[in-house]
Amino acid sequence: MKVRFPLYSKILLWLVLNFVILALIFFVFVSGQLHLGLDFLIAGKAGERIQSVSEVVSSSLSEAPRTRWNEILQRLGSSYHVQFLLYRNDGEQLAGDESTSVPKAVLNNVMENRRLPQPPEQVGVGEPGRPPRPEDDFGPPEAGPQGPLRRPVVPDPLLTGPHSRFIVHTSDPSQYWVGVRMKVDVPGRPGPSPPMTLLIMSRSLQGGGLFFDFVPWIGVGLGVLVVSALLWFPLVRGITRSIREITRASEEVAAGNFEVRVKDGRNDELGRLGGSINRMTERLAGFVSGQKRFLGDIAHELCTPIARVQMALGVLEQRANSEQSSYVEDVREEVQHMSSLVNELLSFSKASLEPARIKLKAVDLKPIIDQVIHREGNTEVNIQTEIAEHLQIMAEPDLLHRALANVLRNAVRYASEAGPIVISASKEGANEVLISIADSGSGVPEAAIAQLFDPFYRIDVSRARETGGVGLGLAIVKTCVESCGGQVSCRNRKPSGFEVLVRLKAA
Repeated sequence: MKVRFPLYSKILLWLVLNFVILALIFFVFVSGQLHLGLDFLIAGKAGERIQSVSEVVSSSLSEAPRTRWNEILQRLGSSYHVQFLLYRNDGEQLAGDESTSVPKAVLNNVMENRRLPQPPEQVGVGEPGRPPRPEDDFGPPEAGPQGPLRRPVVPDPLLTGPHSRFIVHTSDPSQYWVGVRMKVDVPGRPGPSPPMTLLIMSRSLQGGGLFFDFVPWIGVGLGVLVVSALLWFPLVRGITRSIREITRASEEVAAGNFEVRVKDGRNDELGRLGGSINRMTERLAGFVSGQKRFLGDIAHELCTPIARVQMALGVLEQRANSEQSSYVEDVREEVQHMSSLVNELLSFSKASLEPARIKLKAVDLKPIIDQVIHREGNTEVNIQTEIAEHLQIMAEPDLLHRALANVLRNAVRYASEAGPIVISASKEGANEVLISIADSGSGVPEAAIAQLFDPFYRIDVSRARETGGVGLGLAIVKTCVESCGGQVSCRNRKPSGFEVLVRLKAA
């Protein structure tokens, strides 16, 4: 069974795919133009979070003896769901789990500081060429020839410059390493402590929310989708609604209903298509109505000459001798067949040309079916009924009688010897009654089912008189049922048999 995929869903999925492709193209373009690597993930807010964590680590280590550094890093790592390691810029590990193997690529980034330019020496006013001293950073002001002196505090490029943070991804196993340059004031150490690198290791890119926070990106993505959906929804809804209406109208036209109309108020191609369908249905309705009227007029005009021929044959039969009687009988059979054809044409034309004049009323279904069986059946045919008492439908009695009689006549003619013919009726839902006339014959070819209700269609292409009528029986059934506001269909039964289904409104 072919699964139908609504056009509305296709458009929305196509929109999402469009945004994804545009985002990927934008990312590749920006990465190529700006040569971005993973470093952009630790910029902005993520970089500020990492810097804040490094300051917390630096402060905690500065306030504790060296012997507790491993414990502090383990405790802070558990809090942030990452692992902390502390290294000197010459590659020597100062604190952290010594069993953790640090990849060479990470250590190379740690030791990059040794090749970076160091902070320039600061010279006090009046003391040209004096190298910086430890107390210049932390001690009281000194007196010089021209007054108190203090070494200006210049930001260290190792801590605040472009190389203050890095990120490296290693595989086997997959790990993400972020390095942060920082200084730790070691108690009892003379002079300022050398720069160090705090390594933060995580097995995921999220890094406990420190490296890359997916939540804002997900929020932005959902926001973009919601806004896009709100912008696209009216357009998509209008398009799909018009297409559904046009599809429904096309199906009605294919089923032979030329009274259907489509709203053509849109000012685009769908509006033009709706207007074209309306004009097409109007012309088709005119053609079909004209054809039926033409058939009715021809049939009506043929009634008079046929009646005269029949009268003449009656006179001729009385005057013919024994040798001529057989010829007169052959002519009488042909004229009778012609008269039956004309009557069928009149019935078909009358039922299809005057639907507006038909007044529907509540009728009991069982008495009508009993009359049909009494007229079309005989003692040799096994006809069974399964109809509830007092089941009422909305219909025109004469049209309903004619429709059911034609169906039962076909069943008796083609399948009465194969088994019983079952006529059943039941209520479906609150507003519909389903009438079924089923036989046990061989059925019809599946390819012919769609055309059985077309005028003058017959399965036997030779159109021999012995194999059936003129091909108007089921066409009259369809016209009569639709004039009563119902629908008729047919199908082959399994394993054998044929069934005609008539749906009418319940009274």
